[in-house]
Parts: sequence; structure tokens; C-alpha cells
Amino acid sequence: MTTTTTNHHLSPAFPGRAPWGTANKLRAWQQGAMEKYVQEQPRDFLAVATPGAGKTTFALTLASWLLHHHVVQQVTVVAPTEHLKKQWAEAAARIGIKLDPEYSAGPLGREYHGVAVTYAGVGVRPMLHRNRCEQRKTLVILDEIHHAGDSKSWGEACLEAFEPATRRLALTGTPFRSDTNPIPFVTYEEGNDGIRRSSADYTYGYGNALGDGVVRPVIFLSYSGNMRWRTKAGDEIAARLGEPMTKDAVSQAWRTALDPRGEWMPNVLRAADRRLTEVRKSIPDAGALVIASDQESARAYAKLIREITGEGATLVLSDDSGASQRIDDFSHGDDRWMVAVRMVSEGVDVPRLAVGVYATTISTPLFFAQAVGRFVRSRRRGETASVFLPTVPDLLTFANEMEVERDHVLDKPKKGDGEEDPYAEEDKLLAEAERQQDEDTGTDDQLSFEALESDAVFDRVLYNNAEFGMQAHAGSEEEQDYLGIPGLLEPEQVQLLLQKRQARQIAHSRKRPDAEADLLELPAERRPVVTHKELLELRKQLNTLVGAYVHQSGKPHGVIHTELRRVCGGPPSAEATAGQLNERIRKVREWATRMK
Repeated sequence: MTTTTTNHHLSPAFPGRAPWGTANKLRAWQQGAMEKYVQEQPRDFLAVATPGAGKTTFALTLASWLLHHHVVQQVTVVAPTEHLKKQWAEAAARIGIKLDPEYSAGPLGREYHGVAVTYAGVGVRPMLHRNRCEQRKTLVILDEIHHAGDSKSWGEACLEAFEPATRRLALTGTPFRSDTNPIPFVTYEEGNDGIRRSSADYTYGYGNALGDGVVRPVIFLSYSGNMRWRTKAGDEIAARLGEPMTKDAVSQAWRTALDPRGEWMPNVLRAADRRLTEVRKSIPDAGALVIASDQESARAYAKLIREITGEGATLVLSDDSGASQRIDDFSHGDDRWMVAVRMVSEGVDVPRLAVGVYATTISTPLFFAQAVGRFVRSRRRGETASVFLPTVPDLLTFANEMEVERDHVLDKPKKGDGEEDPYAEEDKLLAEAERQQDEDTGTDDQLSFEALESDAVFDRVLYNNAEFGMQAHAGSEEEQDYLGIPGLLEPEQVQLLLQKRQARQIAHSRKRPDAEADLLELPAERRPVVTHKELLELRKQLNTLVGAYVHQSGKPHGVIHTELRRVCGGPPSAEATAGQLNERIRKVREWATRMK
């Protein structure tokens, strides 16, 4: 990490002293990035800093420096949402930079230093902003710049509007996209493998920020449970969340869990509220947030929270002025719960959020990282964040990779013969994630199944790339062991306490009569969640063995697969679990051995 040193070229307005009210002093990474910028004076600069690290403070400090030294005469901030546009204007006003968040056209009032606009607004009138850049020397701050690649039109509009800008500062906490749309004003460098990746001018990752005490450590609490649903074809399917199954079955089990009419969501919300109560013993104003998939679910979750807690939840349904005010009121108050659809998942600053429930089926790494970023902003040393998740392979993978730094890959690796496209699923998920999700889309997919019932089982805790805990019933003492972890702990204390809680749980399990052992009696690290890729390998292995047995027995493929299902039980191979596939693999090997 860049060290902090005094730079004699910096003006007295530059902190060490303070960016005029945004902080008592600059953090080490902010000062390091400032010094690099001042030394190099680049036209384009990409700063990648983990959510919660203070990108806004850095950007506004730099803006004040550039204005003070007459390098630029005005500032344009481009943000992803209306709420963030207003948030930028408020933050800038605190350090003496006046931005107009309501600007739409025409000359700017003389009292303003610039404007705050959205990417969508630039997309509608790119020439308006180009003319402004051409008339006066302009610094353009592109907040969460990966959004400039959301659509071809947005990217092209940003290029057209800001190509004449004197300086461009790009900011992001997640410098990667799941597609290959190039991000404007980002440099891409070709690696030895021929693939172009984004290149940041300054990077401050979650691991560094955690070590510096700038962000909170995150404890992920994962919940499994039995799910039952009816498919479009009318078949009833039962499965346990977290057990190996096809990606379609994972998706439907996941949606069944999130259905507010089942028992999974009420039990997880109850657990999250108990965790919030524990955290508030150390952080009295700590708040909790449910990130919901759509408006209907959000309203239902808010109703459940009232039933569970006796208190109402702040409900944020769409990105309008009323929603912005509700977020502000919640941020400055001490209410316990907020329920929101999508818009609070990125950039919105509510530092007191310490407990989260991930109640959406969006599963791109970008969205997950931004969602978790709402809970990691640290206000004092020792604070921890807690995020509740369904036991879904993708989510557990993302949780275990919190400290992995990523770059935006512009080229897809070439596939070998017969190899499935590793980006196909991600492309589909990105399309879902980037679609505005707070309205009912009315798509057929939403009608493809009916959730029938669900329950919740505490499954595991994920922390610092390690997994802890054995399964426990919701409301049990074993679950409370993990929910009751203190809200103020140093990172190494969290690890030690989780190890002690797991040891105690294992000791209790050994004393329990076998007749009571109705849950999986194995520690989390010995209960791996089988991924879709591993299921593909098992299906491929079964099909290869069946193909060999076709030549041996003279029977057609279909007959052999039908016989395997009759003998071993279970659905067709495409819907079978890892255990069912392994059983069929053993059986076909047994048949082949007998024929030799």
C-alpha cells in the first residue's frame, strides 16, 4: 500500500489538515492517491477503493485542489441514481463546493461550481454536457464508473459528452463487469494470455481496508432448510437448500425460501433481529436492512418485521424524491429496520447499517459486492457487520472471496472443444441484475413455479475465508451461540470466538442421543456445497459410463437411464442431486462388472 508522506507541492487547503469538514484528516490511502495524482497530473485517473473506504472524500478533496489551483473552473459529477446525485451535492456543500443536483439545461447559476447528474441524464442529452465541457475547463467525476458500460448508449453518451473534459476522475468499488462492454475512459492492458483487463491508477482493496480498520469485518450467517414447490408442469418438488441440485432447482428452491408466505423468511428475519439486538448493545444506533427482489416482497417483509418486532420498518420502494428522504431520515435516526428494493445496494451512505438480509435472487459478483458494501463502513474500531444469506453455492463463493481484487475483463477466454461457455450463466445473471427490479416484470419466468412451503435451519458462519458451525434449528441454543457474538470485536477475536462456539456445538452434538440427530451432524468445513460445475462433471461421468454400457449390453441409452431411475429412484439426470448421480454411477459400474 502507498505510504503517507508530506508533499510540498500541495496547497494549504490540502489536508493533512482536512478537506474542509469531510473528515478530521485524510486516510492513508486517500492521501496516497492524492499525492500520486498531484505528482503525475494525469488527464484520466481510475481510483478503485472498496465500498465504505471513502471515495467521495477523496474525490471532493481532489476537486477542491484542482479548483484552488485553477486547473479546472467547474465540476460535473455523474452518479448512478437520483439519490446518489443529491448525496454528492450535499457532501460537496459541506466542503464549500456547490453542485446543482436539479440541473437539466441552460446556463448554470453563478453561485454554483458545477452540477450533479445521472448516467441516464447524460444519455438523454450528451451534447448539452459536451458544450459545458467545451466552454469551461471541467473536472468530470464518474462515480461507480462501471455503470457507464450498462448499455451501449450510456457508454457512447459519456464518451461524446466528456471527451473534451480537462480532467476525468473515475471511481468504483467494483471495477469489474460480468459482460465485455468497455467502460469509457478506463485503460485496458493486454496480459500474457491475450486478454485485456482494466488497469487502475490507485487501488485500495477490502483486505487492506480491513487491516487499517477502515471497514468492518463481515460475518456471513447462512441458512438452509427444506423447500417444496410446484413446477409449471404441475410436479411437486422437495429439496433442501444447499444440497447439490441443478441450477434450475437451485433457483426455484432459492425463490421458495424468499417467499414471505413460507417459514424461511420469518425465521431468518427473527434471527437477524436477535443479532441486531446483540449488536445494539455495543452500537446503540445500529440499523438493519433487507435487500428485496421486488416491491411486493418488500411490502410483505416489512409486514413480517412489524409482526416480529412490534415496530414498523422504513420501506424504500423506488428511486424517487420520497425514497431519498426516507433513506436520509433512516440514516440520521435510530429506527431498527429498513426494507429496500435494489436502490440501497450501491453507493447509498447509511453508516449505521450493521445487519443485512440478502433477500434477492440476483447472484452476480458485482451486485453482491455492492450489496455487502452497504454494511462495511466502519465508524469506530471493533465494529462488525453481519449479513444473513440463503445457503446457495454462488453466494457462499462470493462471501468466501470478499478479499479478492478483481479487474474488468474486456475479452472472453476462447473455449476449447466441447467446453461449456463459462460466461453464459453470468451474462444471463447480469441482464437480470442490471434490469430495474422494483417493478413486476410480468415475465413468464415469474409464473414458472409456485412456492408451497419452506422452513429455515441455521447452516454455517462464513468469516475470513473459513466456515464454522453445525446445523441447528431456528430458535435453538446452538443458533443463539452465533447470533449472540458481541458487536464490538477485533477481527482476530471474531475468528477465535467462532472456533470456540463451533467446538462447544460439536461437544453438545456428541452428547445428544442418536434419535435426536435429525440435522446434518458435521462441521461446516466438512459439508462442501456442490456447485453447478461439479454437477455437470457428475452428469458427464454418468453419461460416459452409460455410453460404454450401451456397447456392452446392446441396450439403447434411454432404456439404461430409465432402468437406473427405476432401481435407484429419483428424477431424470438433469434434475438429479449429486448423491443420486453418484448412486447411478456406482450402479452402472456394478452392471458393467457383472457382464465381464
